[in-house]
Amino acid sequence: MVRTPLTPWERQRGERFGALLRQARGERSMVEVAAAAGVSAETLRKIETGRAPTPAFFTVAALAAALGMSLDELAAACAEAADEEQRALTA
Repeated sequence: MVRTPLTPWERQRGERFGALLRQARGERSMVEVAAAAGVSAETLRKIETGRAPTPAFFTVAALAAALGMSLDELAAACAEAADEEQRALTA
């Protein structure tokens, strides 16, 4: 199966998502959060840096739980970041 290349918007969304996860992680180490979520630290690093811009749903759900966030909170934060980015581009 051939994977369709990501659009620039999808890449930006992944970068925003990664930045939100990094912010939510706060002072906790990447290893600590990854272990709590049941993913590798390398996977979390790739998500946080935008190198894995489309993580699987269950990975996102596990990270949200490990960070004490609901999926609704995470989605709302991503939407806010996208709205702020759009406003900055049109200003």
